[in-house]
Amino acid sequence: MVPIAALWLALAIDRWLGEPRAAWHPVVWMGRYLGWAGGHIAPRADGVRARDFARFGAGALAWGAGAWLVAAAAHAVALFAGMLPAWAAVLVLAIALKPLLAWRMLRDEVLAVEEALGRSLQDGRAQLARLVSRDVSGLSAVEVRESAIESLAENLNDSLVAPLFWFALLGLPGAAVYRFANTADAMWGYRGERGGRDWEWAGKWAARADDVLSWIPARLTAALLLLGAPARFAACRREARRTPSPNGGWPMGAMALRADVKLSKPGVYVLHAQGREATAADTARAVTLASRVVVLAAVGATVAMAARTGLA
Repeated sequence: MVPIAALWLALAIDRWLGEPRAAWHPVVWMGRYLGWAGGHIAPRADGVRARDFARFGAGALAWGAGAWLVAAAAHAVALFAGMLPAWAAVLVLAIALKPLLAWRMLRDEVLAVEEALGRSLQDGRAQLARLVSRDVSGLSAVEVRESAIESLAENLNDSLVAPLFWFALLGLPGAAVYRFANTADAMWGYRGERGGRDWEWAGKWAARADDVLSWIPARLTAALLLLGAPARFAACRREARRTPSPNGGWPMGAMALRADVKLSKPGVYVLHAQGREATAADTARAVTLASRVVVLAAVGATVAMAARTGLA
C-alpha cells in the first residue's frame, strides 16, 4: 500500500508547500530537454512547407528518447524506494510524484486572475497571459474570466487527473511519461509557426501522443465534474465537439454546464451558449468544483490501486 500512501502525501505536500524550485523541478528539466531538442528538429518558419516526413520522424525520435529517459529515471526512483523501509519508501515516492501534480499552483493562478481583474482589466489580461498561450490583448473582462475558468478545467485534467490516472495504472513511470507528453505537446504541438519555428510536422507526433494519453482522463475529468448531474454527460459530448481539441473540450464543456456559465474562445468556439455571463462568484464556484474533482480523483486512484493489490 506504499503507492497509495505516497499519493496522499504528495497531495498534502502540494497543498502545504506548492511547487519546488525550478532548479529541482522534473517538469522544468523536461522542458529544457524539449527546448534543446526542438531547436534541432523544427525548421525556421521561412515559408509554407509541404509534407515533411523527415521532420515528423525526427520529432517522434526526439519524443521517444525523452520519454524513455523520463521513464527510466522514474523507474530507478521506484526501484530505490522499493529497497527502503515502508515509511521511507512512501516519502521518496511522494517527493518524486509531487512535481508531476500541480493543483495548488493552478488554483492560485486562476484566483490571481480574478484578483487582478478586481484592480483593472489590464492587470487581469497580464495575469491571464501566465496561464494561456493565446493573445489576450483584446479580451474583455468577461472573456478574461471565461479564459481563466476554461484553463482551470482543461489543466485540471493535465495537471491532476491524468497524472493520477497513469500513476494508478503504471506507477511513477506512468505519471512521469504523461507529464513529459503533456509538456511536449505544450511546447511542440502547434499547427504552424511558434517562436520563429515551423512545428507543423516536427511537433505532430507530440500532439498526437498527448491526445492518446489524455483521451480517457479527459472524459473522466468531465464525468467527475458532472457527478450528481449525469444527465448532462450527453450534453457535454455535444459541447466538446465544438472545440478543435479531441480532449480539451470535455472538461471545459463539463465545467460550463456544471457552473451554468458560457465559456468561449473568441472566433473559435462557444460552450454552453445558453449559460450565464461569468462573474467573479463563478470563478470561485469553478475552483470549488475543481477542488472536489481533486479529492474524487485521488479516491478513485486509491480504489483502483487497492483493487489491483488485492488481485495480485
